[in-house]
Amino acid sequence: MADTLRYSRVLLKISGEALAGERGFGFDFDTIARIADEIQKVVRSGADVGLVIGGGNIVRGSQLSKMGMDRVSADYMGMLGTVINALAVQDILERKGMETRVMTAIRMEELAEPYIRRRALRHFEKGRVVIFAAGTGNPYFSTDTAAVLRAIQIKAQVIIKATSVDGVYSADPKVDKHAKFYEEISYRDVMLEELKVMDQTAVTLCKENALPLIVLNIHKPDAIAAAVRGDRVGTLVR
Repeated sequence: MADTLRYSRVLLKISGEALAGERGFGFDFDTIARIADEIQKVVRSGADVGLVIGGGNIVRGSQLSKMGMDRVSADYMGMLGTVINALAVQDILERKGMETRVMTAIRMEELAEPYIRRRALRHFEKGRVVIFAAGTGNPYFSTDTAAVLRAIQIKAQVIIKATSVDGVYSADPKVDKHAKFYEEISYRDVMLEELKVMDQTAVTLCKENALPLIVLNIHKPDAIAAAVRGDRVGTLVR
């Protein structure tokens, strides 16, 4: 089965807001269960899956910083939010029969394993879904940057960023109905046009390491599995 896959190891980046569904905050367990079903399809296809989940449904460090909180403290609070999300997703994935491990960039052994690259690679060899939490472990870096960093370290062949829109547009399609959809775009053009795909640090890391990125709609059934097979879904950035 794995022979038919375009990508045999993927890093899936999901925003924290996606876990909240229509609520906008906290958890919508029906939505998380549906996302877990999509992940299960990828696992059953034979691909290795790593996950990085944002923390925006709980706390967003950049927003707290704008409100006057110390940036370092605010960012650490955001990292803890990603750990909470990782544990929630782990529980639902395991209830669906998948074997998982949560690995954190900040040590908290009572909850999860510390991130050790070789151990992560071993988990993939054993067919486990690995959820990378707590970002990079450092303030001033987004979970987008953490996702790219982990993808490079685990030798993922692609990053799939699951969003609430169909791919990359010239403007926010929810606001501008005339926004142009890009079926494929280069990292250079993403930076030149300042498109809100990922932050500049993450985009630069992808470009320097020739790591392709697929941006797709997480709410479309089978979209993630189709992208892993190599079907044209969403926007390919490379």
